[in-house]
Amino acid sequence: MTAFVDEHRQAYGVEPICRMLQIAPSAYYERLRKRREPERRSAQSKRDEILKPEILRVFSEHFGVYGVRKVWRQLGREKIEVARCTVARLMRDLGLQGVIRGKPKRTTISDKGAPCPLDHVNRQFKAPAPNRLWVSDFTYVATWAGFVYVAFVIDVFARYIVGWRVSRTAHAGFVLDALEQAIHARCPSGAGNLVHHSDRGSQGRFNRSSQHVRSYPV
Repeated sequence: MTAFVDEHRQAYGVEPICRMLQIAPSAYYERLRKRREPERRSAQSKRDEILKPEILRVFSEHFGVYGVRKVWRQLGREKIEVARCTVARLMRDLGLQGVIRGKPKRTTISDKGAPCPLDHVNRQFKAPAPNRLWVSDFTYVATWAGFVYVAFVIDVFARYIVGWRVSRTAHAGFVLDALEQAIHARCPSGAGNLVHHSDRGSQGRFNRSSQHVRSYPV
């Protein structure tokens, strides 16, 4: 945020930019003061500035392949006490990521050419009551036996998982099974009240799940 204001302040001025970004100009000026006067910064900020060079050093010394866990353990071996979550946060800030073994998993491959139901949600993920808005997706989880895919349906009102299924492969069947479990478990009633929202991932056929829900008397 500060860098963006710095870049455009000569052209537009600080106050107009802050008004568009919906931030207080005083917050921007306070960050400038902390930049000029390091002693004004918080203890965490001061600690971060000490840790970042150490994390960069460990990452570089090991040819840029170490992830959060290995960087954290190496720092521990060097008697640099730091929480693993702090290492993860600082590596994210520095844009550092370790090498991932094996082929990366992709859970969503968008097919823009495929027919898609209308979006009735428009990113407004709020519901006034249960069984008014369900959202669906699937992801992968690492287990001792290997990766498995998990499909789930969430009731937006309570942020509660109402249906889920696990599969070795990402196919339409287990996605629809998760939806059917939710329907049978919650028994939604009231024609037209329930909206089921999912992404456009072509390999999971979540579009089909949106069509599938219409076959039930909800």
